[in-house]
Amino acid sequence: MIKRIIKLLIILGVIFTIWFLAVLIRGNGVDEDRSFVVKSGQGVNQISISLDEAGLIKSKLVFESWLWFKRYEDKVVAGAYQIPRGASIRNITNLIISGPQNSQASITLLEGWDRRAMADALDKNGLSGEEFLSATDNVAEWKAYYDFLEDAPASATLEGYIFPDTYFVDSYTSTNDFIAKALNNFEKKLTPELREEIASQGKTIFEVVNLASIVEREVPAYADKKMIADIFLKRLDINMGLQSDATINFITGKGTTQPSLDDLETESPYNTYKYRGLPPGPISSPGIDSIEAVVYPTANPYYFFLTTDEAETIYGVTHDDHVENKNKYLR
Repeated sequence: MIKRIIKLLIILGVIFTIWFLAVLIRGNGVDEDRSFVVKSGQGVNQISISLDEAGLIKSKLVFESWLWFKRYEDKVVAGAYQIPRGASIRNITNLIISGPQNSQASITLLEGWDRRAMADALDKNGLSGEEFLSATDNVAEWKAYYDFLEDAPASATLEGYIFPDTYFVDSYTSTNDFIAKALNNFEKKLTPELREEIASQGKTIFEVVNLASIVEREVPAYADKKMIADIFLKRLDINMGLQSDATINFITGKGTTQPSLDDLETESPYNTYKYRGLPPGPISSPGIDSIEAVVYPTANPYYFFLTTDEAETIYGVTHDDHVENKNKYLR
């Protein structure tokens, strides 16, 4: 009996080994070259999932096991790769441990940055900030390629849609290539579930991104973002001014926590102290947590809030509460 079990295990082991090697060297069936990015800090499992979702490998088990068997798990080099059509798992493994073939730079765009800040980052990394601003100045030029732009007004720019993240570029990356990378990333982050929920609430993607861009600039903590999103949504419902200091800073280019009285009088459609409703467009690129905060806000009784110099958010139900909080925390 024991001999039969051993024999069976040997047969199963041989079958598994043959299958493993066949999958390892077999092409992935993709009929064109594909771009693939390994992000800094990603582990073998995360890379495996991304490759599988992109259809670039036939088996996550074989990919992960091969890297561990070869002791390559700590030798993967972050960067942007061009995966040849029909590449096998062994081919892809050799690529990502050899490193990108072209000289690359990484460009990091932070949550809450506007297009001006992004243009500066591009200028510092070999791309033209001026070209970036020009190419993102008219949403109409991109609508044919991205359906999430369909509800944006004709006067809108791509402000708010350039998703904040780290992107790898090389000498072959054009400004339009870079913009497409960021828009593709936005499209991926805006999941079908999020789109369905936005539509069920009777909102447009443009409205959500617009408000999320303000929430992004108001507070850093996710819990506070969800609270403030609810406050802003309630203000919009009763036609109360948003009165967002973030929109004033967008106009003036300042980063003050308390705009001056002169700043508050600045004539601009983005001045949410002077004009009610949402501004003409987003004021920054929100991260996914700010977008989710607007879609899934935390219900609360407050209509007012302020941020202290220690970055603590203080809430008030009435205007009198708000005045009292200002006297207490901002003096």
